[in-house]
Amino acid sequence: MKTKPRLLLGLVTFGLLIIGSFPLRAAEGPYHFLKEIPVGGQGGWDYLFVDSPAQRLYVSHATMLAVIDLSKDRKAGEIADTPGVHGFAVAPELQRGFSSNGRENKVSIVDLKTLQTISKVDAGENPDAILYEPNQKEVYAFNGRSQSATVIAADTGKVVATIALPGKPEFAACDPKAGRIYDNLEDKNAVAVIDTRKHEVVATWPIAPGESASGMAIDLEHHRLFLGCDNRMMVMIDSTTGRVAATVPIGSRVDANCFDPATQLAFSSNGEGNVTIAHEDSPDKLTVVQTLQTEQGAKTMVLDPATHKIYLGTAKFEPAQSGKRPAPIPGSFRILVYGMDRAPAPL
Repeated sequence: MKTKPRLLLGLVTFGLLIIGSFPLRAAEGPYHFLKEIPVGGQGGWDYLFVDSPAQRLYVSHATMLAVIDLSKDRKAGEIADTPGVHGFAVAPELQRGFSSNGRENKVSIVDLKTLQTISKVDAGENPDAILYEPNQKEVYAFNGRSQSATVIAADTGKVVATIALPGKPEFAACDPKAGRIYDNLEDKNAVAVIDTRKHEVVATWPIAPGESASGMAIDLEHHRLFLGCDNRMMVMIDSTTGRVAATVPIGSRVDANCFDPATQLAFSSNGEGNVTIAHEDSPDKLTVVQTLQTEQGAKTMVLDPATHKIYLGTAKFEPAQSGKRPAPIPGSFRILVYGMDRAPAPL
């Protein structure tokens, strides 16, 4: 009569060991910490942008952009006078960069060779996300408070269109072949689809069960969008129809998403102190393969598709006080670098 309880206990123990092994396996996935790159300075930060062919990383930081030389992993220069900068985009054939300056409602046009500002263009209120559309050679600045997108000709610096959006825009992604730009409408739990030739919104797609998406990445080959949602979920959406194809759980305080076409890995950077890494097993299936531990506050992220490294910005923080958000310690801002010992073979 004692055999059965022992057998049951053994089975339960074995089952718990199996269940308990999954988080461990996720934590011991392909990515690990490589190094940190000191940036210093004071103030907050937002988007990071990688210009892989030029081996540069552009880091928004308060009123300037730090420029990191990725061949040496050190700061190589600054782009000054970008008050409240959120994001940066590059038109490589023009050797021009474009920053969204939220506090002055302008976009700076920058000479990438000298890092000097050529001119500034009026945008809407609080331009935030920004991207370059290579077919039309236009820059889109998404204005958070005025719920619009300012479209700028990259060569002349002239505003060619202002597109009204049916909600508050957040991060966006571009499919040049389809002639579409996709933008998260954070307050509407939706994605706006913009026709880049007509300069108008042609569809609005609900993202349920996702809510309040901030980050966005795109798989151009399989026509999939990856959205980081505030309800701790990554949603994979068909970019041709708007159909929600799959979801996986992520951490809290998500801000950015990336996708690596060579490895078929989708990333979600979560401000609670980790990155959720999921594999696109098929266009209708996502599987979490790692929960990469980072640091509290490391929620902005970018991927270098050439090296498969991911970069996250964060700082050390003052001790938290009741009712107040902890402030970053001046001079402690830096970039955390994570990578793989060996990249998986492309699928």
